[in-house]
Amino acid sequence: MNAHPQTPVLVIGAGISGLATAYFLHRKGVPVRVLEAAPGVGGCVSTLRQDGWLIERGPNSTLDNTPALGELIRALGLEGAVLEANPLAKRRYVVRKGKTLALPGSPLDFLRTPLFSAMDKLRLLKEPFVGRSEEDETLAAFVRRRLGPGFLDWAIDPFVSGVYAGDPARLSVRAAVPKVWQLEQAHGSLIRGALVRLRARRQEGLQTGPVGRMLSFVQGMEMLPAAMGRALGDAVETGVSVERMEPIPSGWRVLAGARSWEASQVILAVPAYAAARLLADLDASLAGELAGIHYPPVASVALGFPRVAVEHPLDGFGCLIPSREGRRTLGALFSTTLFPERAPDGHVLLTAFIGGRRHAVALDQDDAGLVEEVVSDLTPILGLQGRPDHVRVRRWPQAIPQYEMGHLERIARIDERLAHWPGLHTRANWRDGISVSDCVRNAHALAERLAEEQSAG
Repeated sequence: MNAHPQTPVLVIGAGISGLATAYFLHRKGVPVRVLEAAPGVGGCVSTLRQDGWLIERGPNSTLDNTPALGELIRALGLEGAVLEANPLAKRRYVVRKGKTLALPGSPLDFLRTPLFSAMDKLRLLKEPFVGRSEEDETLAAFVRRRLGPGFLDWAIDPFVSGVYAGDPARLSVRAAVPKVWQLEQAHGSLIRGALVRLRARRQEGLQTGPVGRMLSFVQGMEMLPAAMGRALGDAVETGVSVERMEPIPSGWRVLAGARSWEASQVILAVPAYAAARLLADLDASLAGELAGIHYPPVASVALGFPRVAVEHPLDGFGCLIPSREGRRTLGALFSTTLFPERAPDGHVLLTAFIGGRRHAVALDQDDAGLVEEVVSDLTPILGLQGRPDHVRVRRWPQAIPQYEMGHLERIARIDERLAHWPGLHTRANWRDGISVSDCVRNAHALAERLAEEQSAG
């Protein structure tokens, strides 16, 4: 057995969560080692650069809405590489009856938009008088109760497809969109709560986009994990498939083939299903809870067209396709509108997504079938002419963890079981938020706590 010297903290997984946790610990002076099964770092954050195309195969951007992300970017020296999204990204289209309609950006736009019916708009007058729910409920039930079915069909349903590739009839409102649930709890009304927040920010109008600036990097999102990997240097070992772990008097032993590592603290920064496999022999109850978190399949389909072959002005973030439209394509990002130099001159790049919780069977077909279906779905919506002259398909068999009903109770049971295993921690996007910025924020918090414990010890 090839044993390595004991290290204070061992991180398993070099995705954003694992790298950020390790990097923040490193900055605090805590020795750390990272093991990653893949040949490189980054996890689902992956950028392809080829022949003038820049294609994101995972997250296409992130929101700069947490101080931890800004701290990370500055510490890595990436400020000069940051790209802020085109202001047009504030415009978001939703498809209704095969046409793209912009989500309203002001009260006047809301009154004029054909996206919602007159009854949908009048239904909002009732919202301030709808009582609070004392129990968790699905996002679909929450929106139907507070805002009516129209807002569920034409606003929330496509939002859920775009963020989670999920089903609002399954997602927990408390777990999936906690800020929305908190508005009801704090103010008894989403409208009253939104107005209070708008006044606090001294803003006017109806904000339909997310809070915080949207950003990427000049060479794509992959620049962020790559910079963390370089900063950590030899502390990161790739191509290491951890097979099992076991408690020892001084902490933990982690084994991969004939190699082993010992650490006083171990952080599992891997998907829930991977953590379940590692813990199956150690704690069947804990492994069972982790295995219960569902990850539906999603494919990212990058389509390059000559600009003249797309009739739509592409003057926005992208278009989302509600399930009422009867298509399995979830939507498409207007990638060349969001950030510059994503395509050769005279071309545009669309990044479409297909599959998800409700359309998992879409990924049973081969890549050619996926491309054919996506192009067929988008052609009448965006006015596509001819075939794309550049195509890339990236399949994610287990894509985005679903924060479905009972998720928070499941997390509580996981934490209860973890309390039986001192020095074992979890940090990944199956808990506490799925976005890149969520992962960085949560990694920062865990690193701060562990660094304090190291100092106290």
